Amino acid sequence: MASLKEIKGRIGSVEGTLKITSAMKMVASAKLHKAQGAIENMLPYDRQLHKIMVSLLSGDAKVSTPLCKEHDEVKRVAVVAVASNSSLCGGYNSNVLRHTTALLNEYQQCLPKKAGNATEAIDCYVIGRKLDQSLSKLKGFNQIRDYVEKGDNPAFATARELAQRLMNDYQEGRIDRVELVYMHFKSTATQIPTREVFLPVELQKDNNEGSCSGYIIEPNPSEVLNALIPDALCMKIYTMMLDAQAAEHAARTVAMQTATDNANDLLNELRIQYNKGRQAAITAELLDIVGGSMS
Repeated sequence: MASLKEIKGRIGSVEGTLKITSAMKMVASAKLHKAQGAIENMLPYDRQLHKIMVSLLSGDAKVSTPLCKEHDEVKRVAVVAVASNSSLCGGYNSNVLRHTTALLNEYQQCLPKKAGNATEAIDCYVIGRKLDQSLSKLKGFNQIRDYVEKGDNPAFATARELAQRLMNDYQEGRIDRVELVYMHFKSTATQIPTREVFLPVELQKDNNEGSCSGYIIEPNPSEVLNALIPDALCMKIYTMMLDAQAAEHAARTVAMQTATDNANDLLNELRIQYNKGRQAAITAELLDIVGGSMS
């Protein structure tokens, strides 16, 4: 059994840890509130923009755009993966790493191998230091680190730059497909691993969507759609970054709350153990005194 001095030292250590986890939980909760407001304000705009584009496709006019056209053969792909710059957020980073690795392995198996160097077939755009550190240990793809530090404070300028880079590569034939991997914020307790196709743009016609047939579209539906799609893709990257940030703060809030609860439970157990040991020591001293007086 540990001595009273050792137990008292552990109590002090756990109390110090409890203060840290409690403070981190409060900070993460405040950041989550801000990030949740940002993504909730952005999602309706993103959905309405997508609805407008689908409505344009629902009309009688034939509309086509290079960003919606699939390439004949997929020889080169790009993957954009978003994780965290810091740790202490539960399984957030490991979940992103697992799904990113699975996607990369899938493409490594199906893409044609180039002579001498198979890594040229996959470009992986990494956002988040933790994911960058983990993926740097793997092989079989070209890791692009230009946006590693951009996850903590998502900016629309960064999203536009990345989206424009991907769109240019797709239109010029340097890449044939682009996919996104991130954690979707559903609630504070739930973050869903998400994999989405970014390019080619998939605009499925839905009978439930409204049609633009009752509107006069100038100059024509094709030009309007060609102007809307780049903005929608920039918005999609920005929405993804906001969504991932909200999921990160939610995961960290839950992780720090769990750590705080565990610290409180451990502290209670240590205090009970300390009090029992102290009571046993006092009882032993009383017995020694009583025994000495009787002798």
